[in-house]
Amino acid sequence: MKKILKITGISLLIIVILLLVAPFIFQSQIKDMVRNFINNSVNANVEFADVSLSFLSSFPQANVTVDDLKITNFEPFKDETLASVKSLSFDMSIKELFKKADEGPIVVNSIYINEALINLKINKFGDANYDITKTKENIDINTEKSEGFTLNIEDYAITKSVLTYLDEGSNTKLHVTELDHSGSGTFSESVSKLNTKSEANVTLSLDNTEYLSNNSVKLDALIDLDLKNSKYTFKENKGLINDLPLEFSGYVQLVEGGQNIDIAFENPGSSFKDFLAVIPKVYSKNISDVETSGNFKVSGKIKGLVTEKTIPTLDINIVSNNASFKYPDLPKRVENISINAAIKNTTGNVDDTFLDLKTLNFKIDEDEFKSSVVIKNLTKNMLVNANIDGVLNLANITKAYPVTLKNELSGIIKTKLNTNFDMNAIETNAYDRIKNNGNISVNDFVFSSVDIVNPLNISQANVSFKPGTVTLENFKATTGKTDLNATGTINNLLGFLLSDKKLKGDFNVISNNFLVSDFMVEGGSDRPVNQSTEPNDALKIPAFMDCSITVDAKTVVYDNLTLTNVKGKLLIKDETANLQNVTSDLLGGKLNMTGLVDTKSKTPTFNMDLGMSNFDISQSFKDLDMLENLAPIAKVLQGKLNSAITLSGTLGDDFTPLMSSISGGALAELLTTKVEPKNAPLFDALTSKLSFIDFDKLDLKDLKTALKFENGRVTLSPFNINYKDIDVTVAGNHGFDKSMDYNVIFNVPAKYLGGEVNRLIGKINDNEVNKISIPITANLTGSFTSPKVQTDLTSGVKNLTTQLIEIEKQKLLNNGKDKIKDLLGINGGNQTTNGSTNTQTGSPVKNVINDIFSSGNTPSTNPSAPTDSTKQPVNVVKDVLGGLFGKSKKKKDTIKQ
Repeated sequence: MKKILKITGISLLIIVILLLVAPFIFQSQIKDMVRNFINNSVNANVEFADVSLSFLSSFPQANVTVDDLKITNFEPFKDETLASVKSLSFDMSIKELFKKADEGPIVVNSIYINEALINLKINKFGDANYDITKTKENIDINTEKSEGFTLNIEDYAITKSVLTYLDEGSNTKLHVTELDHSGSGTFSESVSKLNTKSEANVTLSLDNTEYLSNNSVKLDALIDLDLKNSKYTFKENKGLINDLPLEFSGYVQLVEGGQNIDIAFENPGSSFKDFLAVIPKVYSKNISDVETSGNFKVSGKIKGLVTEKTIPTLDINIVSNNASFKYPDLPKRVENISINAAIKNTTGNVDDTFLDLKTLNFKIDEDEFKSSVVIKNLTKNMLVNANIDGVLNLANITKAYPVTLKNELSGIIKTKLNTNFDMNAIETNAYDRIKNNGNISVNDFVFSSVDIVNPLNISQANVSFKPGTVTLENFKATTGKTDLNATGTINNLLGFLLSDKKLKGDFNVISNNFLVSDFMVEGGSDRPVNQSTEPNDALKIPAFMDCSITVDAKTVVYDNLTLTNVKGKLLIKDETANLQNVTSDLLGGKLNMTGLVDTKSKTPTFNMDLGMSNFDISQSFKDLDMLENLAPIAKVLQGKLNSAITLSGTLGDDFTPLMSSISGGALAELLTTKVEPKNAPLFDALTSKLSFIDFDKLDLKDLKTALKFENGRVTLSPFNINYKDIDVTVAGNHGFDKSMDYNVIFNVPAKYLGGEVNRLIGKINDNEVNKISIPITANLTGSFTSPKVQTDLTSGVKNLTTQLIEIEKQKLLNNGKDKIKDLLGINGGNQTTNGSTNTQTGSPVKNVINDIFSSGNTPSTNPSAPTDSTKQPVNVVKDVLGGLFGKSKKKKDTIKQ
C-alpha cells in the first residue's frame, strides 16, 4: 500500500512538474501559433506584449493569454486604434495545442476579455473600421485548412470595458462604459441557445438628439440562435433602465441590406414609483421609501426594417394619471401629476418620427403648472409647438424634490406662453417664422452665487412675447447698494436659449446708485472680478452678448472716485465693449469718453479718447493714478484744467490700466491756476538754488502744453511761462516710476542777480542796461520725491559783469572823447563867413585828432608817416587817455547761490 501511495505521489508530482515546465517548453510554439493566426486572418496592424501558456489555471484545459493587445487600422482609418485589450485569454483542450497541420483547426472553448477599449466606426462613405477580416482569396491556400480557430464556446466574458460606436452617415452615437457582459452556450450547432447577463452605463444619441444619457442598463437575456437563418429570438428577457424594470420579447434577423426587427416591451408593474426609477439615481436619490400614488405605464413596439433609408415603425407610449409623490425627508408633496406622451413613426421614414407630449401637469401647494408640446421632424429641421401655462415657486423645488442646486433660488415665476418655431428659423434669424405669444413675469426672485459678491434681488420683471420680438417691459433689481431699472427688446431669445446663438438686443438701463465694488469679488490685487474661474484668469466680456446698452446713472462709484450724471451708450459684441460718447460729472468738471475695451486675447487691451473740461487740478492728480503718473508735479497746482488725452495699452485682471503698457498723448490747458509748493520736494530744491523766484507767486493761467507717453516715460513738449519779467522755458521727460530729466531755462534780468551787479547798473545809469538778461539753466534729475537740482549761476553772473564793465568803459571813453575835443577846441572844422566848413584850415593837431576820431584812417597830413595797423583808433585813445581817467579795479559781483 505504501508503495502504491509512493508511486501515486511521485506520479502526481511529475504531472505537476510537467504542468509547470510545459508552458516554457511550448512558449515559442504558442507565440508562433498566435502570430500566424493573426497574420492570416486580419488586414490590420496587430501588436502584443507577450503570449503566455498555463496548464494549471484552467486544468484540465490549457489557457493561452495575450497581454496588451492593440489593433490599429490601415487605410481609410490609418493609425486609428480599433481595439486595445489589457488581457485576452483562451481556454482549450490541451490536445488542441498538439494538433498537426492536417488535423483541422484549433477549437476554442472559452474566451475572456479584460479592460478592453473598442472603437467601432463607419465613415460617411460607408467604410467600417471593424471590417478587417481577410477575404478568402487573400488567405494562403496552404494555411487555410491547417491553421485557424473554430469557436465552440461554452462560456465567455467581457469585463471592465468600454465600447464606442459612431456611424457618421446616420449620425448615430453609442457610448457604453463600465461594461460587464458574460454568456454561455454553443455556436457549433445550427440552432442553439445563449444565456447572457449584461450591465453597463449607456449614452445613445440619434442625429444630435440624446435618448439615453449615461443611464444604467441591466439585461438578462435568453436568446435562441438560428445561425443558419441569422435570426436571434429573445425569450424570458428582463432588463432595467436605471431602476425601471422592463420585459421584452421578439427577434432581430439579419437580411440582405439590413436587419428585420420585431420587438415589444413594457414595464411589468404600474406604480408611479416606476417613473421615478427612470430618472438617474444621482437626481432621484433613494426612492425605496418614497410615498407614491397613481399609475405609470410604459409600453412600446418596434417593428420593421433597418436599412440605409428606413427605420422600424415606432409606437412608444408613456401614461400616468392623477399621480403624486412625497419624499419622507421633505415637507412638500407633488400631486395632480398627469403625463401623456408618445414617440411615433408610422411610415418607416426617419424624418417622420415625432414626439407628442399631450400633457405634463403637476401641482405643488396651490401652484399649478400645465404644459404640452409637439416636436416633429426630429432628425432635420425640428418643428416645435409648445404651450406653457402655470405658476412655479422656485423655493418649493428643493422642498419637494431632492435636487441639490449649486446656487440658492427663490421667487415666483408666472408663465402663459405659446411658441411655434423651427430650428432653422432660429439659426438663420428668420424672425417671421418664430411665433411667440404670451408673457413671463418674475417676482421677488433671489439668486446668490460664489461668483457674485451680493445676492441679486429682482423685485419685478416682465417679459412679453410677440411674433419676432421679445420685450423686456420692466426689470427692477438690486445687489448690494446698487439699483437697476431696465427696459429693452431681445431679438433672438430662443436662439440664445436653444442653440449657440448670441443674445442680441437693445436695452436702456437707469440707476440711482451704481457701485462697481458690488460686482467685484474680494481678494488680492491680482484677483479677477466677478467670476468663478482661476484667480490668474482675467475678466472677460461675455462672448454670447451682442447688445446695445444706453446708460443713465445718477451716481457711479469706482474705487475712490464718484462719477455723477453718467450717460452714454455701450456696444458689446465679440468680447469687445465699445463706449460711445459717455459723459459724466467728475472732480468738479465734465468728462467725455469714447473708445473700446477688447478681451478677445488673453490679455485685455483698450484704446480710449478722454476729454476733460474744468477739472479740479489738485483733486484730479491726487485721485486719478493715471494722471498723477502723467504729471506728478501737478498735484501742487490749484485751479482748473482742460485736457484731451488719447491713450492705449493693456489692462490688468481688475480692469485697471497697466501703466508700463500705456502709450499716447495729451493736450492740456490750465485755467485760473496758481502754485501751492508747500511740502513739494522739487519746489523746495529749486527755491534753495534760485533766490530770485517765488513759486507761490507763479501764475500758470492759460498755459498750454502737449505730452507724449510711451514705454513708461512721458515727454513734455517745450512750453513758456512768465514770472514777473522773467521768461521761463521748460522741456524734458519723466518716467512712471517718478524719475525725471528736465531742463528749465530762466531768462533772468540783470537786476535780480545780486547787490554788486545792481550797484554797477546804477553807476552806469543807462536804460539799455536795464534790458539785459542772461539765461540760467536748472537741470532737474533724480525723482519727484528725491530731486536733484543743478544750476550754473556763477558763469552767468560773470558774463553779465564783464558786459556791464565793458559798457561802462565805452561810456567813459565816449565822455573822454568829448572832453578832449572841447579842451583842444576841436569842433569838426572852421566855418567860413558864408557858413561852409573848411576842412583844410585849422591847426595840424586838430586835423590829426579829427582823423583819429573819424573813420579810422591814418592822419592825412602826413601820408608817409608809419602806422601801427594792429591798433584800432579807440584803443589808441584808451592808451593815450588811460592815465587821465584812471582805471579803478572793480570787485567781482557776488550772488546768492
